Amino acid sequence: MSTTDTLSSEQVIALAKKYLTGNYTRYPVCLVRGENSWVWDAEGNRYLDFFPGWGCGLLGHCPQRVVQAVQEQVATLIHVPNTWYTEPQALLGQALSERSDFGGVCFFCNSGTEANEAAIKLARLNGKPRNRYKIITLTGGFHGRTMGALSATAQPKYHAGVEPMLPGFIYAPFGDLDAIAKAIDGETCAVMLEPIQGEGGINLPPSGFLEGLRQLCDAHGLLLILDEVQSGMGRTGKWYAHQHWNIKPDIVTLAKALAGGVAMGGLIAKPDVGDKLKPGTHAATFGGNPLAARAALATIEMIEQDGLLERAGQIGEKFQSRFLALKEKCPLVTDVRVKGTMIGVELAVDGTAVVQGCLQKGLLINCTHQTVLRLLPALTISDEQIDDGCETIESVILNLKA
Repeated sequence: MSTTDTLSSEQVIALAKKYLTGNYTRYPVCLVRGENSWVWDAEGNRYLDFFPGWGCGLLGHCPQRVVQAVQEQVATLIHVPNTWYTEPQALLGQALSERSDFGGVCFFCNSGTEANEAAIKLARLNGKPRNRYKIITLTGGFHGRTMGALSATAQPKYHAGVEPMLPGFIYAPFGDLDAIAKAIDGETCAVMLEPIQGEGGINLPPSGFLEGLRQLCDAHGLLLILDEVQSGMGRTGKWYAHQHWNIKPDIVTLAKALAGGVAMGGLIAKPDVGDKLKPGTHAATFGGNPLAARAALATIEMIEQDGLLERAGQIGEKFQSRFLALKEKCPLVTDVRVKGTMIGVELAVDGTAVVQGCLQKGLLINCTHQTVLRLLPALTISDEQIDDGCETIESVILNLKA
């Protein structure tokens, strides 16, 4: 069978079940094409996507500037190792640093979990002169699937079957400054958290929490690591979500939307923190390759030239208005949490039926923690698409039985 043959969804699913590992729960749909907030399956059915690329599709599917940049780069230079300099990587480092608040230096890799692994290693390298290695992370957070990032993830359900976790991670409740303060000891080197918890259910920090955490870290000489893998790159209306709270972290990790859907991760660190990554301490073979770096530069360009930071706020307001109105008339909706295009709708019932019902009506959404509908729509989504999708979600929820 040639890769140019057109297969049906049924044929693709049969092949996948035979030749791929079964570690993903997949819907019985084979997607073959995408454009902005629309995707099509092998049979030509069209779906409105409110969760493009699991958060990677910040600009929607196949954004033209990113596509053009990748097409140009793939014909010029796809990959060279980091023993050589490349212009796209250097320009991307400059672009990300200049949009941060602290003039940081960048390390590039391929995914969010790799970015967090690098941050964990960097925190320990900074703590080594004082024999500090412990990192406090927060309940409900999610940092990735590799063993270091998984150990940092304070959710035991993800640890099942692969224990023991790596030592040196201490868990404290999200939003509880007193509990974090009590967890600090003479071996603590950092606190690591998502400023807005994504997989945890779009949980926003309590008032004063992030500011207080920065002060707490300063008082104890700890690094503050912010995992912005999901919340970064303009999703909340700022380049980095922590900028809403006017704090300066020591390390920020990025991935998902960083390169407009092309696989890429990275971190930005204060120069005096990042300088601990010396030759031999860390590396990523494909990290910051010309292809991904050009895609990321095109992503930044599109966000700025099309005014998408401002648009993120407008999108969030529209979703919030729609879902708060639904909450008023439907007791199954217990909470609505929104920051830009990070949208969580908490239900009093399991949300699986809502996801399935929306799929049947041609809308793609996500449910996390069983009861929270999680939406991460593209910054390029139209008001009409928002209205159509919200009407679908509302109709499915209103037809549920409590």
